[in-house]
Amino acid sequence: MARNKSAAQRKRIETDLSKQLKDKEIKGTHYEDLIQDYLSFWDLKNKLIDDIEKNGVKVSGMHGPKSNTSVNDLNKTNAQMLRILSELGLKAAPDDDGDNGEW
Repeated sequence: MARNKSAAQRKRIETDLSKQLKDKEIKGTHYEDLIQDYLSFWDLKNKLIDDIEKNGVKVSGMHGPKSNTSVNDLNKTNAQMLRILSELGLKAAPDDDGDNGEW
């Protein structure tokens, strides 16, 4: 399944999260910085997913197949993204670009 990882999608997420901060009247540069942290994790998450799709859940090791470290890193990245949203009191909003939920 192809995922939409475009700059436009990233901008929509940034705009949505910033709007939620504004709607909740949460102000401060450190909150805006946390949104940028979230977006950096979003970029990382997409790279990890690409690696898993390309190389699989198991990769070649010196002594045979081993777990792809991207799987564990993806789990940790997603958890951190959720913590950032929670700390900001925000939530991910559904993408409303009309593509029926396709990434």
